[in-house]
Amino acid sequence: MISLFLRHAILSSVVLLTACSQANLNPNYQVADALPSYSQDTFEQYISETRAWLLTHRVFKTNDVEKELRANLPFELIPENPNGDAVLLVHGLGDSPYSFIDIADHLVSKGYLVRTVLLPGHGSKSGDLMLPNLADWQGVVHHHIELLKAKANKLWLGGYSTGANLVTSEALNDDGIAGLLLFSPAFKPEKSVVKWASLASYFVTWADQDPETNYIRYNSLPMHGAAVYYDTAATVQEDLQGITYQQPVFMMMSEGDRVIDRAFPIAVFEQQFINPRNHLVWLGEQDLSTSQSTRFSMDRSDLNIVNGSHMGLLYSPDNTEYGQKANIIICNNGQSEEQQKACEAGKDIWFSSYGWHVEGKALARLTYNPYFEQSMAELDRVMENK
Repeated sequence: MISLFLRHAILSSVVLLTACSQANLNPNYQVADALPSYSQDTFEQYISETRAWLLTHRVFKTNDVEKELRANLPFELIPENPNGDAVLLVHGLGDSPYSFIDIADHLVSKGYLVRTVLLPGHGSKSGDLMLPNLADWQGVVHHHIELLKAKANKLWLGGYSTGANLVTSEALNDDGIAGLLLFSPAFKPEKSVVKWASLASYFVTWADQDPETNYIRYNSLPMHGAAVYYDTAATVQEDLQGITYQQPVFMMMSEGDRVIDRAFPIAVFEQQFINPRNHLVWLGEQDLSTSQSTRFSMDRSDLNIVNGSHMGLLYSPDNTEYGQKANIIICNNGQSEEQQKACEAGKDIWFSSYGWHVEGKALARLTYNPYFEQSMAELDRVMENK
């Protein structure tokens, strides 16, 4: 194991070398001098100062600056008919607060005060994911939990992927949290090699480097960002050891998800999350052993859908950017170059999880949930205050 001193020495050297070579880099892969603050006294100040930071540090993908800022800024939705409760939502690795735009709209329509946060290193450019550490991501989530508690009778936490890890750790250590809403929880990565990302980050800068064309999320991932994700997974696994969680939990997963180990969170749901209101929505073909679940088939040739994806749980079919008539088609989907080019040409596109292969089909990422309304109905039942 690398000593702490050596780890810091290597990291300092990498940062120095990175800084010295920035002039030759694509602006998307450069690194900011520092991360933005997240510990403001009010949420309004947090949004305002984050906006100012993004205006200075973001590499914009279009000419519509305001649209890009709206997608990447933390946001607050205030209900017309408040029920007194609130929900804090936390996005995943490489993503943005836009991840929760449809779920947040649903929650506010039910009377919840809804806020999202922006994890440090996100929203600006993929190179900035070389800056944060676990404490930064934990810090922003914890700080905004405390801010929102003062506004709510009960506070729920929701998270997608890496965000699900962060909010679960918070809830397991805070009896004041009313319950959890977990989407594609990344408690354990599918590939065990991810555990070495921290060590690899000293020698390999990028885990994946692609053209940055999506204004809502990063296409590229620094190895350091992968390492911090793994830190969240290791932390939540440690927090889960030997415990049961008694507050209500809504969980949603795709059978076709190739990003996470699907068996681990299902086992946690069945054995450690013990509230009778718990419910797991499963998008796939095989039934689960737990009675507290609903399965929706993703064998949907009528929609050109092959299977469900890691990110497709979050968005309504009506979502402008990611829905059934999406403006954004993600053809970089872990397939052959020939199939990717066919997808980019718009030739008979089918939709699947990342890394899926079907002979003769060009597969784009499935970016929406054809059962969004039914899924939200199950979420409502878990959150009902009876």
